[in-house]
Amino acid sequence: MACAPARRTVARPATPRCENADVTGDHYFTAEPTTPARPREVEFSVAGRDYALSSAGGVFSADRLDPGTAVLLRKADLPGVDVAGPLLDIGCGFGPITCVLATVAPAATVWAVDVNERARALTAANAGRIGAADRVRAVAPDDLPADVTFAQIWSNPPIHIGKAELHDLLLRWLPRLTPDGVAWLVVARHLGGDSLHRWLVEQGWQVERHASQKGYRVLRVTR
Repeated sequence: MACAPARRTVARPATPRCENADVTGDHYFTAEPTTPARPREVEFSVAGRDYALSSAGGVFSADRLDPGTAVLLRKADLPGVDVAGPLLDIGCGFGPITCVLATVAPAATVWAVDVNERARALTAANAGRIGAADRVRAVAPDDLPADVTFAQIWSNPPIHIGKAELHDLLLRWLPRLTPDGVAWLVVARHLGGDSLHRWLVEQGWQVERHASQKGYRVLRVTR
């Protein structure tokens, strides 16, 4: 029997919405999603380059480039070709941020972490699609070596895991910035973008609201 072709979806601007669960009830931060994969393709453009990445059910924003991620990639300062990394993508999903970073910073190793095993597999596969399989490491959080520090950290963080869990996640990864490193975060204003800004300042980080667009805050975080 012939297999049905992968479904293709094209990313379009959209207003913020909750995308924390698939229709079957799986959350994107489920380690082993049971949602049927139903492979599909997501297309988007960043910095003049077109991407077509594989996606599947049970991962974050499976059908499109999440609008917050789109704002982050459009408004934050992407690394240049001279950036050697390493770079980190927290909560990589199917890998859009990872693949953009690997493309614009061809000398850098990009670590992509996600608790969701399907997300990690998709990110690794998509790294291969763009010719960056040798520079992308898609791993579970506990499998990232403790001695690796990062020139840049990028994340559309998983707000829906809860405030305390989100704070723990950021306190785990932000201290792994190099002394002159920078983290780029995007958070919807209605989901606590401004309160997260204040909390990061209270933790001793230097935080700048770098941009605001479509209800999202892009935060630039340094030591």
